Amino acid sequence: MGCHKTFNKLLLSAILTSLLGTGVANSVAATALDLNTATIAQLNTAMTAGDLTSEELIQLYLKRIEAYDKKGPQINSVILINPNAVAEAKALDAERKKSGPRSPLHGIPVVLKDNFDTFDMPTTAGSQLLAGSIPPDDAYVVKKLREAGAVIIAKVNLSEFAGSGGSVSGATDPAILKAGRVPNGFSSRGLQTRNPHDLERGPSGSSGGTGAAIAASFAQFGLGTDTGGSVRGPSSANGIVGLKPTRGLMSRDGIVPLALSFDTGGPMARSVYDVAVTLGAMTGVDAADPATQTSFGNSHTDYTQFLKTGSLKGARIGVGRDFMGRDKGTDAVMESAIATLKKLGAEVVDVKYPGYIVDAKQSVYNELVSSEFKAQITDYLRTLKPGFPKSFDEVVALANNPATKYRSPEKAVALKYTASIARDLDDPVYLSIKNTMLPAMTAGVLAMFEKDRLDAIVYPTSPTPATTIKPEDPPTPPGRGSATNIANATGFPDLIVPAGMTPEGLPVTISFFGVAYSEPKLLAYGYDFEQATHAIRLPKHTPALKSDKIE
Repeated sequence: MGCHKTFNKLLLSAILTSLLGTGVANSVAATALDLNTATIAQLNTAMTAGDLTSEELIQLYLKRIEAYDKKGPQINSVILINPNAVAEAKALDAERKKSGPRSPLHGIPVVLKDNFDTFDMPTTAGSQLLAGSIPPDDAYVVKKLREAGAVIIAKVNLSEFAGSGGSVSGATDPAILKAGRVPNGFSSRGLQTRNPHDLERGPSGSSGGTGAAIAASFAQFGLGTDTGGSVRGPSSANGIVGLKPTRGLMSRDGIVPLALSFDTGGPMARSVYDVAVTLGAMTGVDAADPATQTSFGNSHTDYTQFLKTGSLKGARIGVGRDFMGRDKGTDAVMESAIATLKKLGAEVVDVKYPGYIVDAKQSVYNELVSSEFKAQITDYLRTLKPGFPKSFDEVVALANNPATKYRSPEKAVALKYTASIARDLDDPVYLSIKNTMLPAMTAGVLAMFEKDRLDAIVYPTSPTPATTIKPEDPPTPPGRGSATNIANATGFPDLIVPAGMTPEGLPVTISFFGVAYSEPKLLAYGYDFEQATHAIRLPKHTPALKSDKIE
């Protein structure tokens, strides 16, 4: 492939990239690169050596999409392939040859959850009601990625309106709970996405299309959004790396909103290195998102500088055991992960979250999300061109109108239920939760870190592996569930890293949770753990193709 250089030149280039770039051990192996395991650093080394072009890289990923997305196992994560991806890659190859790369992301393919605005492709939030809607401009982080030279290869599926945008979560009527439970990984626009590890299981939500696509190697990295665990659940269910960053580190401008008290975008990839390098390309204060003001002086444009083995030595790590005990396979992987942390020199202590945080986190989430979605989706819809709904109430009406032939009857029920409970943003109950409960939860978590002198808290991202596509009938009570929405209530970062597989062959991930703007520390810990375990696995339903070897 390309201008085949000698192995010695390729190896020397890889070593130089490692030594002069970040100090990360990303050297190219003596054999051909594997598309499914290569990092962005290794791809850049191959491009520098002339053994790979961006056009060729795009074509390799398109082959995997062709083989596995709508054919074969029918993962069905892709809503739309960018028709200009190959042409854009060609132009970037010519630019690289003439003036060098813009950044490490020059010519690197990305998939976007289809709630990130793109000026040249529709953005639907997974809803057939927005099919064909082309926004006026790119989301802030999408613009940053394009400026860095990344190539959008596809827009991918998601739980419609990010899942909780119209949800029966919190309902007490069993009939409502049953009628409004949307299948895991389904949207009226993209239909059903499957988990590449087990086709009977869903990809989790709401960034399930991104999670499945990255696990199946449909792109080098992807973007998801996270309001209560929507980057982290799909990262866990599909067995990849994901980051829910500090709220304010990445602008939300141009992302279809769910609840801005909690919302953030986040990178997803198959290595900690790739998450770190992509994160740095997207930071920056954005006047259109006031939350980013807090990132001034707290952000970096290169997070790969923090990726060093040995980072866990001497770190004091808390274990959130309150969120274990629901699945033997998950717990076994987690205990092994804790043992690895100790072997790597971390001081590990059990910790307990304040009871009021654990008991209130889901109800706080439900109250704020229903109210904010009703108002904030209306704000977004009013920016769209004629022919699309202009308010939440119009969305509810269209979804429940038989003439619309809406393809998600469960979502129609959920939207109608949300309309019945959503409060106005000047409602005293809403304001008391936002202005009193969220600060109290943040203070409680900060007190934990201070009292136990913690550098991070670890827990199983999900207490159970990927669940079936068809919801349980009747639905079981959520119990304590996952700790993910604590990170959203506080705005704190949470890094997800593959930790192992259950006996049934399903991925389990470990979460590294820290205080605001502790991404450098969390990425360092996650990298150290990743390099010691190498726990990620290519899903059995999307195996390697012959073309995946980059020679």
